[in-house]
Amino acid sequence: MAVGKNKRISKGKKGGKKKIVDPFSKKDWYDVKAPTMFTSRNVGKTLVTRTQGTKIASDGLKGRCFEVSLADLQQNEVDAYRKVRLRCEEVQGKNVLTNFWGMDFTTDKLRSLVRKWQSLIEAHVDVKTTDGYMLRMFCIGFTKKRPGQAKRTCYAQSSQIRQIRKKMVEIMMREASSCDLKELVGKFIPEAIGMPSRLWPLANVVECCSACMSPPVRIPFQSHAVSSAWSNLATRSSVKLLQ
Repeated sequence: MAVGKNKRISKGKKGGKKKIVDPFSKKDWYDVKAPTMFTSRNVGKTLVTRTQGTKIASDGLKGRCFEVSLADLQQNEVDAYRKVRLRCEEVQGKNVLTNFWGMDFTTDKLRSLVRKWQSLIEAHVDVKTTDGYMLRMFCIGFTKKRPGQAKRTCYAQSSQIRQIRKKMVEIMMREASSCDLKELVGKFIPEAIGMPSRLWPLANVVECCSACMSPPVRIPFQSHAVSSAWSNLATRSSVKLLQ
């Protein structure tokens, strides 16, 4: 009879049980700071693996996007239906300095705008600001009944929709191309960009979405890249380094 191993007898594994390591013990908390165009500067906190060898913690934070409610940034619950995307541009100490990267509506708000018996008009345009940011802006609008109208529906003709869409694009191009990113966000927050209603009475004409497609090409360690958006957070030592 051949002598072999008895597979029924279980043996312990080599090395015994592995030591359980808490993954959060290798991470650090950083404070996320919003740019000066918003009322509240403290967005929240984020985690990143601390620097180990050639892997630097700040490199893992740069380019990270954060989605925040505009109500928290402006301390106004009326703006709770709008979401703002902020992108990390610089890390100073434990502060993550962000810049505007886009804005959108919540799904429930967009669905609440859609009604029966009316026409939906959509427009979008790619436009560059004076400081070099390329933005894609989206606008929506809905037709409404004329004063004293007895007809149940208020559909617009195709030619009228094309004219309104053309006017929307012209207004978005004019408003965005004549200012920098900070001034444009200042127009987004109070919804100051108005739309025409001469061709047909319109309701709920809003800039529903804007996305930053590409930031301006800057020289590395350029000083105004930090000081323009986060002037009161830039320390004296960091400004000297950036210069």
